[in-house]
Amino acid sequence: MAEQRNVLEADEIFKQFKQYSISEFFRKNSQMLGYSGKVRSLTTIIHEYVTNGLDACEEANILPEITVEIKQLAEDKYSVKVGDNGPGIPQSHIGKALATILAGTKFHRYVQQRGQQGIGATGCTLYSAITTGKPIHVRSGTGKGAYECDISLDIKSNKPVVAELKKLESEFRGTVVSGEFGDVKYESSDHGVYEYLKRTALSNPHASIKLTEPDGKEAVFMRSVEELPKRPKQIKPHPLGIGTSDLLDAAHRSENRRISAFLMEAFARVTQNKIDELTAIDKSINMAADPHNLVWADAERIIKAVRQVKWMAPELDSLSTIGENQIEMAVKNILNPQFQAVIERKPKVFRGGIPFVVESCIAYGGDAGRATQEGSKGNILRFANKVPLLFDGSSCAITIAVNNIDWKRYGIQNFDEEPVSVFVNVSSVYIPYSGVGKQAIAQEDEIIEEIKLAVQDCGRALQRHISGMKSRELKETRYNALMRYVDQMSNDLGDITGKDKGQIKRSLTALIENRYKDVDDEEEGKADGAGKEEDAGGKKAAAEEDEGE
Repeated sequence: MAEQRNVLEADEIFKQFKQYSISEFFRKNSQMLGYSGKVRSLTTIIHEYVTNGLDACEEANILPEITVEIKQLAEDKYSVKVGDNGPGIPQSHIGKALATILAGTKFHRYVQQRGQQGIGATGCTLYSAITTGKPIHVRSGTGKGAYECDISLDIKSNKPVVAELKKLESEFRGTVVSGEFGDVKYESSDHGVYEYLKRTALSNPHASIKLTEPDGKEAVFMRSVEELPKRPKQIKPHPLGIGTSDLLDAAHRSENRRISAFLMEAFARVTQNKIDELTAIDKSINMAADPHNLVWADAERIIKAVRQVKWMAPELDSLSTIGENQIEMAVKNILNPQFQAVIERKPKVFRGGIPFVVESCIAYGGDAGRATQEGSKGNILRFANKVPLLFDGSSCAITIAVNNIDWKRYGIQNFDEEPVSVFVNVSSVYIPYSGVGKQAIAQEDEIIEEIKLAVQDCGRALQRHISGMKSRELKETRYNALMRYVDQMSNDLGDITGKDKGQIKRSLTALIENRYKDVDDEEEGKADGAGKEEDAGGKKAAAEEDEGE
């Protein structure tokens, strides 16, 4: 006999149906914000506050001075204080800036920035609340007035709570944020705060960064250059970088009354000639229609026509790179390598219309590589818009590209066992992160290929250096081996021939020196020839890739 079941009605089931705020979602899923592990959580907190400080200083044309102070309060509990000398936060915006998820000055702007989601600093406020139950304390000044207050987040409503607000009689300018955080740990490792700030100094040589560690030790990363990087310019999206949903959303928000005017106003490189080309491709597109009445099918036809038009590349004023000279000085200042090669590639696009630039540097010897008990090992230094990426490396486009290179071709027999650091920075108005934690770049084919070409450019210079170094070592070994027998040979030949032993010794010494000088020159010539041949091949490959794009 079949077992009788009690079937629940839909109304009974949906009694449990509730709506949650985004703050409640991230409270239960804090790992999505980078809070997944004690060491990583602390590094994430420092990352969010430091990047905010750097962005604020640069936007105000101020050379950044960042201070970080960490103290241990109990096991897995620390206080964190991060300060900057930026423009400050107006009192009217402090709540939304530090305690409202998806609020900020960055998400809606088509311009290169370190942060781009409006989550980071609020995520820190949320994490403090759920691990210690305490608010964040803020002191900020704009030069025209200063104040301090406590900030917390009403998780159910995703709204800020500002308390203990006090005006300060001070001309202080900048922002200092401090808070207490639980379930975190300070550790000197490749994923810790010290390593994060060290890499931040590498990719931001114009910044001065001071760290006070829990044991009271101070580490100062002095700025290597006295110039701010080029300030990126806000631009319009390129038509090849948008989809049907993007177009529809922009059309319904437009203030224009004709689709043609809307397209020319909202997107880059759209002119009246391009409008004519689009209508020639699909005569059903009514460019005189009101964009507010645009429906999905119409938007699909426009996007399909856009894909068939030949467009100029996106404007590049939106991109701000570190710069070859700045990378060279920063790497020399911090890693002091025996050899380094730096390259900045020409701007490219991915997804059809999003511009990006790849910078790469290979450092060899000195303090390059990852220090271990067995010695230095190969190290990949990943950056996106000048921000270090310490976690989720295996899924990152940078790691994939570097690991797919045949390093033996460039004189590195085993990448994991040599004192070499590969530095890669990707700059773009939109970095396609693979997660909300912003620690890995998504595996876009165009980005991976461009990273490989940049690293290979540096690799050719490294190959010539290693080849020359090995040639010199071989020469020195042979030279020393022969010179050990010069005295004995001079004496024996003098006894046999009756000639002056001193003269014989001088002649033998001159013969050996001349011989191995010639061999050295010959070997270096071969290395240069091989390097030029490799350069030619690399340039040909790059040219073919450029032509294909």
